[in-house]
This record gives sequence, C-alpha cells and structure tokens, in this order.
Amino acid sequence: MSEDGLYPRLKAYEGRSASASGVGKDPVNEPMIRHWCEVMGDRNPAYEGPDAIAPPTMLQAWTMGGLSGRTGRTGAHDELFALLDGAGFAAVVATDCEQEYLRPLRPGHRITFDSVIETVSPRKTTKLGTGYFVTTRMDIRADGELAGTHRFRILKYAPAAGRRPGPRRPRPVVNRDNAGFWEGVAGHRLLIQRCASCARLRFPWLPGCGACGSAEWDTVEAEGSGTVYSYVVMHHPRFPAFGGADEGPDGGPDGGPDGAGADGGPYAVGLIELAEGVRMVSNVIGVPYDKVRIGMPVRLEFMRADEELELPVFRVAGAG
Repeated sequence: MSEDGLYPRLKAYEGRSASASGVGKDPVNEPMIRHWCEVMGDRNPAYEGPDAIAPPTMLQAWTMGGLSGRTGRTGAHDELFALLDGAGFAAVVATDCEQEYLRPLRPGHRITFDSVIETVSPRKTTKLGTGYFVTTRMDIRADGELAGTHRFRILKYAPAAGRRPGPRRPRPVVNRDNAGFWEGVAGHRLLIQRCASCARLRFPWLPGCGACGSAEWDTVEAEGSGTVYSYVVMHHPRFPAFGGADEGPDGGPDGGPDGAGADGGPYAVGLIELAEGVRMVSNVIGVPYDKVRIGMPVRLEFMRADEELELPVFRVAGAG
C-alpha cells in the first residue's frame, strides 16, 4: 500500500479514545511510595511523614493494571495496530515518553484516567526501518482533578533491508539529561552524577539534585565494584534480543552459563549497589540465573550487545 493511501487512514485515528474511564487499582498509598523510593534510592523528605507526597515520576505507576491487566481499553488502539501490521509495519519499538505534573499526589487520592491516540506521524525512515510514530496521551486525575499527563511514543515500522538478522536490543533513549552517561559507557567509564552544591551522588542521571534542588553538577567515575542489593529472574515473556549475557564468536550472546539461552530466557536482572553508595539496574552475569543471590559481590564489565551498542553489566566476582 502506498504512503498516500495509508496515511490518511492512519491519521483518522487521531483523537480517538484508546481507553476510557480507567480506575487505578489502589489509591495513592504510603507503602508503594516507600517501595519506589527504596528501589530508586531517593531519600527526599518530601516523600515521608504526615504531609508526604508521591514522587512525581510515579505518575503512571498508579494507572498500571499489574499481572491481571486492566479493563477499559477501546477498540481504536487495536484497530490502528492491526492496520499497520497488515500494511507490513509489524515491528514495534518504544522511542520515548513525556510526563507533565500539574498537582502533587498524596496518600488517599483515588486515581482515574483516560487515554487518547494523540498523533500519528507521516511515514519516517529511521536506522531501524521505515514506519510511523504513534503517540498516546493519558490524562491522569486525582479525586477528579487533572494531576498530570503521560505521553508514550512508539515506532511501528518495517525493518530496513540488509540489517543484521535476528532481534536486536532496544536502543536506550538518549537525551540532554543522560547523554553524558552514555558517552561515558562508550568510553568504558561508568559515570555518576555529583551535586556541585551538596556533593550528594545520584543515579540514575537527573537534571537536578533531589536533596538540595541544585541544577549544578559534575561527575565521578565508579570504581566498578558492588554487590547484588536485590534481583529478579525474567522467565516470561521471552525476548530473544535478551538471550544471553556474554558475546559468542559472532559478536552476539552465546547463551552459555552466564545467562539465558538463545531463545531469550530466563536471565537475572539485578539492582546493584555500587561501592560509591548509589544503585543501578543491570544484568548479573557469570553464574546461571538461578545461582544469583542477594549480597553477591560483582564487578563492572562492558558488554557489546551488537555492532552499535555497549552496555554496563556486572559479573559475579570470581566467575569466569
């Protein structure tokens, strides 16, 4: 189907409801706020005590359906994707998300939400292939008042001819707030932000200090050692692009004892506490996934996922 024939049909979905009258499964509550802050290492006092608010970046968390899913999604979303699939744009990758915060969320607030297909772009050609960017906007309300918006953008595309066969790791979203981190990774350096005002270290990278609010910062290079603070094992669904943790002779994951098999599972994802005191999420390699344990010492390595992408991972000390 030609672009001229398809795009008007896609654009007709703009403004149509993707979900209506959604209700958060739980009201905003202190345990979820505490768990979020513990995982993120966020000690901001605004998230504790009788006047606590929820971290703004939790905005979407209150709308999630969990393992049992949620009801209320309309047919427009599925129809749009079926139309793209049928035209040959069957591959999909998430590209970015935007959040706007309009009022603080506090324990006890009941969350409701609606979402709409906001925009469908004209056909674009990218390194991955040719396709269309679809943006969905969710309006999130607290006790009936608009609290924020969440925009999520994906690319539905036909893979470019001549690309390396087999699935590739999704590309990280690089923006002005985290570009320095990925530049460090490319040079085999794990950089941690340090507030220029109060000297507090922070990870992941953020535009301002959560402790004192300063927007000024520099970086320190991580020494590379750490411990497994917590971990999960990914069993399902299986993603072949995450099929192993070490490179085989062809430059791809070898599916050996360090991680998953070539079919994409299972594999261990760890919350690593670095020697510097901050925590980050990455793969734990060097031992079978079912041998990973909390407290294990690990050491930083850089894994080449493909010809364009390197990632920081953590090998169990003494393994391999």
